[in-house]
Amino acid sequence: MSSQQKPLLEMIGIDKAFGRQTVLKNCSLSVRRGETVVLIGPSGSGKSTLLRCVNMLSPADSGDVFFANQNVSRGDVPPHQLRQRIGMVFQNYELFAHLTAAENIMLAPMTVLGVNRIEARKQAEALLAKVRIHDKADHFPDELSGGQQQRVAIARALAMKPELMLYDEPTSALDPEMIREVLEVMAELSAEGMTSMVVTHEMGFARRAANHILFMEEGEILERATAQDFFTGLVSERAKRFLDQILH
Repeated sequence: MSSQQKPLLEMIGIDKAFGRQTVLKNCSLSVRRGETVVLIGPSGSGKSTLLRCVNMLSPADSGDVFFANQNVSRGDVPPHQLRQRIGMVFQNYELFAHLTAAENIMLAPMTVLGVNRIEARKQAEALLAKVRIHDKADHFPDELSGGQQQRVAIARALAMKPELMLYDEPTSALDPEMIREVLEVMAELSAEGMTSMVVTHEMGFARRAANHILFMEEGEILERATAQDFFTGLVSERAKRFLDQILH
């Protein structure tokens, strides 16, 4: 198999425990370039932990993580370099309160990549336009709505030109009317070919943007299906029950 055909991300036999609590059990998955993979399942099923195993924020206890053909779980790539190539958007924005929207986006390209301030500002403005808040460049986080702050966070992750985007329940802290604006931006990025892994309960987004859906429960991946198969019921009875509960 050529390097073009190999998955961008492959996780094999991932186990993770916190003390005596087993969080992940023998989880394996692959994500190809340009794919959007959505992780769903009950709260506490290990979805967010699995996402954090990808970029070594929470390294697996056993198993292997391959990213771009390198075994990152065995130290082929230092974690700080890996995180330059994998963007992550958290539940609670994690913006610097003392920096404007543009400055939040400019910070990493300037300090990590050595981009000059003028170019970094130009890039920040372009990214803010991409996430539909071009007029908020000089606003501080507390002057923005939750949905706007989350879009700044997405733009900040994109500023490092990542090969993979990880979203950890990015709309869970938002009021209902702000959820759509964030999901629209994420769906557009997926449509443009951004490789993504998304933990979410937003089934409309999953139906629209996902190539594959992984259903997790009690630390295990119980189901992997295309979005079409998942939403037309070609999955296990357990996955059907979960979907029925979340949609009604």
